[in-house]
Amino acid sequence: MLSPTPRTTLRRSKERARTDREDLYAVLDAGLICHLGVVADGSPMVVPTGYGRIDDTLYLHGSTGSTSLRGTGEVCVTVTHVDGVVLARSVFHHSVNYRSAMIYGRPRLVEDDEERLAGLRAITEQLAPGQWSAARPPSRKELAATAVLALSLAEASVKIRQGPPVDEEEDYALPVWAGVLPLRSSWGAPEADPALIMDLDVPPHIASRTISIR
Repeated sequence: MLSPTPRTTLRRSKERARTDREDLYAVLDAGLICHLGVVADGSPMVVPTGYGRIDDTLYLHGSTGSTSLRGTGEVCVTVTHVDGVVLARSVFHHSVNYRSAMIYGRPRLVEDDEERLAGLRAITEQLAPGQWSAARPPSRKELAATAVLALSLAEASVKIRQGPPVDEEEDYALPVWAGVLPLRSSWGAPEADPALIMDLDVPPHIASRTISIR
């Protein structure tokens, strides 16, 4: 179960809150990009970036010179999936069906080499399952230029909206179409790098994703 804190307790639309930790994992595991909110040099900034999860730890990475990774103060990480536009009879009640997760905490800079590699593998596999074993591993120089942060999932909230619009009772009689316009994402056909030096087949772990829908 998720443990509520003052920062993760919902005060509006409480019925959308989820308290099962498995719901948190499901939202994170279905995503590709998170948004990392930090305060850098006294100014707020939100950075879209890749991530990966191992159990109750979220891993983020970037250049060692990155402003967003320069400190290890409090951060807020969000992941959101839009599942559809909710069209109501009134403009006021239009909405979006979505799944979202918000994580607060103070990340730690990963310095252990074994954990750094595990975190980078998790990030790579989040984007392209099976790719870590297929591609060249990072060199010492590349690892030295890469910062890896680990953020505990201890303080997190999950919100999910599903279903049709909720209109004012008197508006249900209006001659206005209402419902949900679903939004689904699918993979296209893989496009080979023109710089490939030989005619290589698309690896199965990549080709198999073209028939999947997330």
